[in-house]
Amino acid sequence: MLKSVLKTAVIPVALIVPFSAANAEEPHVQPMKEFLSEQVMPWLSDPAVVNAIKAQNEKHAGLSEAEIDKLDKQWRAEVDQSALPLIESVLGNSLSSFLSEKKDTAQGAITEMFVMDNKGLNVGQSDVTSDYWQGDEGKWKKTYLVGPDAVFVDEIEEDESTQTLQSQASVAIKDPATGEVIGAITVAVDVDTL
Repeated sequence: MLKSVLKTAVIPVALIVPFSAANAEEPHVQPMKEFLSEQVMPWLSDPAVVNAIKAQNEKHAGLSEAEIDKLDKQWRAEVDQSALPLIESVLGNSLSSFLSEKKDTAQGAITEMFVMDNKGLNVGQSDVTSDYWQGDEGKWKKTYLVGPDAVFVDEIEEDESTQTLQSQASVAIKDPATGEVIGAITVAVDVDTL
C-alpha cells in the first residue's frame, strides 16, 4: 500500500520537472545557435582563421600567468589612451580584416566578433574589446575548455553604445586537420535581427 502511494506521489513531480523554469531554455538561445550554424561555423575552418590561431598559440606557448595579466593590463590602459601599440597590432592583422569583412556582410546582425587563442587572448577582432584576455570568462571557459562541439549562448543585454539588445554566442574552434580545439570565437548578435 505504501509503495503504491509513493509511486502516485512521484508521478506528478516527474511530470512537472521538465517544464520548470530552471530547465527551460531562454527563447533566444535556439535562434542564436541556428545563426551560428548558418552564418559563422561554415567559415571557422578557413585558413585565415585557423592559421592565425595556430600562429598565436605557438607564439604565446611560453606565456606565464603574470605575462598574460601584464598584456591584459596594457590593453585595458590603451583603450583610454592615444598610443595603442598592442590594440593596433591585433586590429591591424589579417584575421581582424577577415572578421570585419564577415561582420559587414552580416548586414547589421553581427555587432562585433573576436577570436581567442588557447589561452583566451584575442587573436583577431572586428572591433576593439575592453580587455585582451577572455580566459576568465564564460565565452572561453564554456567553449575552449569544454571541447570541439561546445557552444555557449549568453544572456541578452543592452549594448550601451548602440542601444540594441544583443547576445553573445561563443563556439570552440578546431583544427580541421586534427579535430583538436585550438581556440574559440565570440559573436555578438543584435537579437532583433534573428
